[in-house]
Amino acid sequence: MLRTITVGSCVSVQGTFEMQHDDGRVSVRVDGRLFVGRPVTRKAD
Repeated sequence: MLRTITVGSCVSVQGTFEMQHDDGRVSVRVDGRLFVGRPVTRKAD
């Protein structure tokens, strides 16, 4: 499943979901690299 996270103040990364951390952060994998950040919330309709 693809997930989008923010890393830092303005960098977004989209990759394959790896794991959910206890503090609310999410890990995603892109081309063999693992990124950790806050998940992007969906906009309400």
